[in-house]
Amino acid sequence: MNDTMLNFPGTLFGELERLQRQLEDTMGSGRAASIRPAAPGAFPAINVGNTPTSVEIYAFAPGVDAAALELTLDRGVLIVAGERTAPDTGSAEHRFAYSRERPFGRFRRAITLPDDIDPSRVEAKYQDGVLRVSVARRAEAQPQRIAIQ
Repeated sequence: MNDTMLNFPGTLFGELERLQRQLEDTMGSGRAASIRPAAPGAFPAINVGNTPTSVEIYAFAPGVDAAALELTLDRGVLIVAGERTAPDTGSAEHRFAYSRERPFGRFRRAITLPDDIDPSRVEAKYQDGVLRVSVARRAEAQPQRIAIQ
């Protein structure tokens, strides 16, 4: 089968290739982390945006205690990790669930940030289940108006 068939959407091989890329992005493959979206249902859901002076990251983690969150920035990769505990379902005979859509347990998400960030100027706030991380851009990376003589 030629390469055109492999990359054609809707073919079995194209779908397998897409799934492999998705698995590598989610689980890691030795490549750098990415700001590309993770698979649907990844926890916590993350939004990443820009302003001229900062990169803004929102991690939606309802039901997670702030003390259970860990935030690290290493070589331009922001890591949001933590744990969401399972709900207390009462006695043993009531713990069986037919369906469980709310994930719990340990989680870890990595977001590659642009090269112009200032790792010494990071602010993080957690309120109402939303972790907001603001990473300032370096002053020298800001656009500057140049006077013409």
